[in-house]
Amino acid sequence: MRSKTERMAGLRRMLHDLLIARESGESAPRLARAQWHVDGTMRALLDSGQATRQELLELVAAERARVSGPATAEIGAASLVA
Repeated sequence: MRSKTERMAGLRRMLHDLLIARESGESAPRLARAQWHVDGTMRALLDSGQATRQELLELVAAERARVSGPATAEIGAASLVA
C-alpha cells in the first residue's frame, strides 16, 4: 500500500499535468479525462481519511500558483483610470 506522501505526490503530478494541458489548450476530451483522474484521486484521499479537505485545497492552490503564477496581483491607480 502506498503512503500518504506518495499519494499526495502523485496527485500533485496529475494536477500539474492537468494545469499545463489546460494552459496549452489541450482538447476538451483529454482535459475531461485528466480532470476525472484528479477528482477521483482526491475523492479517494478524502474517503480513506488520508487527506483533509484543507490539505487538498492548499495543494491545488500551490500547484495553480506554480503553473499560472499568483492568483492576484496589485493594480496600480493609473491602470484604474479609463
